[in-house]
This record gives sequence, structure tokens and C-alpha cells, in this order.
Amino acid sequence: MPFQRTAYRMTRAGSLGNMHLVREALPDPTAHEVCVEVHAIGLNFADIFAMMGLYSATPKGSFVPGLEYAGIVRSVGNGVTRVKAGDRVMGVVRFGAYTTHVVIGEEYVLPLPEDWTFEEGAAFTIQALTAYYALFPLGALREGATVLIHSAAGGVGIAANRIAKHFGAFTIGSVGTPDKIELLHKEGYDRVFVRSGTSYKASQHDLAEALGERPLTLILDSLGGHALQAGYDALAPTGRVVCFGSASMAFQGKRPPYLSLAWKWLQRPKFDALAMIETNKAVLGFNLIWLWDNIAELTLLIDKIHALWLPKPLVGHTFPFAKLPDAITMFQSGRTVGKVVVQVVQEDL
Repeated sequence: MPFQRTAYRMTRAGSLGNMHLVREALPDPTAHEVCVEVHAIGLNFADIFAMMGLYSATPKGSFVPGLEYAGIVRSVGNGVTRVKAGDRVMGVVRFGAYTTHVVIGEEYVLPLPEDWTFEEGAAFTIQALTAYYALFPLGALREGATVLIHSAAGGVGIAANRIAKHFGAFTIGSVGTPDKIELLHKEGYDRVFVRSGTSYKASQHDLAEALGERPLTLILDSLGGHALQAGYDALAPTGRVVCFGSASMAFQGKRPPYLSLAWKWLQRPKFDALAMIETNKAVLGFNLIWLWDNIAELTLLIDKIHALWLPKPLVGHTFPFAKLPDAITMFQSGRTVGKVVVQVVQEDL
């Protein structure tokens, strides 16, 4: 009888109402694959956009969402050399993490540090990769740079600040609510501000006050919208904006509000390449899915991140596996700090 797992499966993208908890067969690992018993799942904005059908990388038809997990290796293919059954691991998958077990290539599995919990393991990889890639290969971070980090209390924002401070940057964090300010001060941000509105003028005013006389070198933008435009306009010559999200397009609820999203899409900032030449500014964008097929680059980045010996990731909220839909609702609310993690207790299934 084939091995059975429990998974949250989308019948199709477009609505959270299309996600159902199912029992399904899981194939044995092939020669260079491992089967991981999942103990924690990390939530990401890409999960939400994929489930809503708003992410170009979303699989066609039925799929299991989720990009990040941690757990225990339960079985390995006969060609696996990197891990063995019983190892504690963390990793990423190109969708398929909202489940009790995942079968994946051994190259995508990383050892979980001995003093880390499964929850911390599920909170690390994507946040650290996003932050590091934005700051260095794209952002060209250098000592003394002034870095603006939006959504500063989230998993990526915290990781980005830790990395930037490690290299001597001056960091400014923006958040949506004042209850997150204390956390940012504790994390070592040099300046913090609460976004006072969603208009261009509000964004411009907030940023001007936070900067003072400092030249703005680099922006890590996960918001889009007016904040993106105001940040770009405030950049000093040779400054860069690195875009990796668009929270201004986020929404609450099970189904996308298509008319509202269409209006925001039409109003989104647009940048002229000729104007960039004149002002010596740059806008760069990325998502991590492309690294899935570039395992050598992925491995190199992870090695560089581990060499920094960063503190453990901050797990801000945990939910049991049975309450995963509630975790998604919480994640959509914008009230979270750190990482939202779903705990999978195998004995309860």
C-alpha cells in the first residue's frame, strides 16, 4: 500500500476556498531524493499570491502550496549522500510544503542547526535568502550605506537589518503600526517610522523626516505603490531600489477583489530608463523561484549567509497544522511580526 500523507491541496488557484485538507499517496523517493517528515511550515507572501492565482509561477491545475519547511528525514533514495534517515533538516520546495511529508531532491535539503527548533528552521531560509540577495548581488551594499527597509518587522525585514548592520550600514525601518516600533529598536534599527498614509505625499513626508540630511543609498521595497515611487524619488545618485514584493496589492479575504487590484495595477509606479540614466538611479526586481533551477547559485548564497553566523530567526506567531487556514488569515492581516509558522505534530495526525 502506498505511503499516505495529509496535505492542504488547492483544486485550482483563485480563492482560498479552493484549499482542502486531503489524504493522498506519496511516492517513494527516487535515487537522489529524500522523504522529509515535516514538523514546521513557514508562511510567505508568495504562498498567498500563488493561491489567489496572482503569481506567474503558480502551478497549473491542482497543487499543494508552500515553499518552506523543517523536519526529519524519514527515508532516502539509494543514491543520496548528503543526508541520512533521522537527520533534522530544513529546506525549500517549489510549492508543496503545506503537508505532513514532502519528497524532494537532496540538494534542496539543509542541516538544521543543533540548537534550532523546527519552527526556527522553517523561519530562516527564504527570509535570509531574500534579504541577502537584495542587499548584495542586487543592492551592492557597502559600509556606511543608508538602507531603507519596508515591512521592517517581518521576517525579511528583520533578517535584512541584521545582515546590513553586520556590514556597517545605517538602517531605517518602516512599519504600518506603532506597536512594532519597540521590536525594531530591540533589533538595532537606527531609525524607525510608522507609515502615516498610503498617498505619495504621505510617503514622501515620512521618508524626508526619517532621512534628515542623510543620502539614501538603497531601498528594500516590499510595498510597491506610492511608497515605491516616493522612495525612488528620494534616492541619492547611484542609489538603488530592490523590489521583491508588492504588499500594496495585498488584501484580506478568500478571493481577490479584482476591480480594486486592477485599479492599483493601473496606478502602479512606472520608470523611464532614459530618466534613470540622467539621474543615476536603478530599480531592480527579483523573486527566489528562479534559484530553484540554479542550484549552484542557491548553494553559494546559503553558504555565504551561514558564514555570517546570524542570530536565530524570530518566530512571531505559531499555529497548529489543523489551523493553517487561520494562520493564513493572520498573515493577511498585516498585524504579524517576525515569521508566521505552522507546527505539524505527527502524533496528532
